[in-house]
Amino acid sequence: MTLHPNLDRVQTGVRMERRLVKVLKAIAELRDVSLGALLEGLVFDAFAGRPPFDDGALAQVRELMRIYGLSPAAPGAPTQEGE
Repeated sequence: MTLHPNLDRVQTGVRMERRLVKVLKAIAELRDVSLGALLEGLVFDAFAGRPPFDDGALAQVRELMRIYGLSPAAPGAPTQEGE
């Protein structure tokens, strides 16, 4: 999946909550894309004001979050207020 063929990609050292990474990896696997491609797509969708998931995909996300013990309102998760 090539989002933008002329992108200059760099390696990052981003720290994320362990269970969140497991959910993201599972979503990437379901979509048959790399974790990096999934994250790029999510960010591009967010910047464009588009929802990244349809209702069916959101149901999958919620199920994966349940499986990995991650609450949508997990401590430390960003809120609408940016806290």
